Amino acid sequence: MRIIIPMAGMGKRMRPHTLTLPKPLVPIAGKPIVHRLVEDIVKVCDQPVSDIAFIIKESFGAEVEAQLKAIAQASGATGHIYYQEEALGTAHAIMCAAEQLEGNVVVAFADTLFKADFKMDSSAEAVIWVQRVDDPSAFGVVQLNEQNQITAFVEKPATFVSDLAIIGIYYFKDGAYLRNELQYLLDNNIQDRGEYQITDALKHMQQKGTAFLPGQISEWLDCGNKDATVYTNQRYLEYLHADKVPTVAASATITNSVIVQPVYIGEGVVIENSVVGPHVSIGDHSRVSYSVITNSIVQTHTQLQRVQLDNSMVGNHAQYQGRAQSLSLGDYNTLED
Repeated sequence: MRIIIPMAGMGKRMRPHTLTLPKPLVPIAGKPIVHRLVEDIVKVCDQPVSDIAFIIKESFGAEVEAQLKAIAQASGATGHIYYQEEALGTAHAIMCAAEQLEGNVVVAFADTLFKADFKMDSSAEAVIWVQRVDDPSAFGVVQLNEQNQITAFVEKPATFVSDLAIIGIYYFKDGAYLRNELQYLLDNNIQDRGEYQITDALKHMQQKGTAFLPGQISEWLDCGNKDATVYTNQRYLEYLHADKVPTVAASATITNSVIVQPVYIGEGVVIENSVVGPHVSIGDHSRVSYSVITNSIVQTHTQLQRVQLDNSMVGNHAQYQGRAQSLSLGDYNTLED
């Protein structure tokens, strides 16, 4: 099994946090979004994952590339780096890693996380992962027949046709078949609003008789903006707590403070005279003093003193003294109230 993860987007809705860090590397409960995504896909695969291809911008740099390869290695796979320098759509992004389109392939876009209670059937021709949503007009959706097969793909329907939204994760039994269909779009300049889209390839495959099955997940978690990412962090902390996964590093120093689970507290963190939690992640080597922090993400090497934070994100190497109810503070910023 191979996994292909396009992640070359700029993450503009997550600024200032994506000014210095690609969005998929923003941490959720102590691990980057893309690391959580890889772990979740590996869990549902019914066979080992051998290769993981990350499609990024070359400007992300060597440090990011090394981190991505380490994420693949942690899942028992070999990591590969490919570049997409121009935003020309989902089909174009996947084709930047065309040589990885062989055999069983999962394509997963790195702006979404999920929880699933099924094992993927790799004998199926193709699986599209979906989730029921309240407002399907904002998504691409699928229609099913009585045999639970996908019969149609509808992009952002103005009138109700289905509430099963495509979440951006796909399985293909024959990666070479998908590669040929995507190449057909590029060769014939088949675009939608100026971009090459995977949905056009799916429609063409279906016309040829490919049977698409839905893989319905139990929860779909978005990381598109600050509020959504803070909520996803909350849900992951709840998952880890329910599974009794240790989330407080042994090297953390906690003095005269109250820790309200679920939380994640990283290596070398110092917390003193504070209340932290619930639903708080604090990255490695950060310091919190005389503060109250709830429902927030604090990244690494950050210092917080005399603050009150809720529904907040604070970047790496930031310093903040003062008081706030909701904050989004980027890397290397210093803020004093």
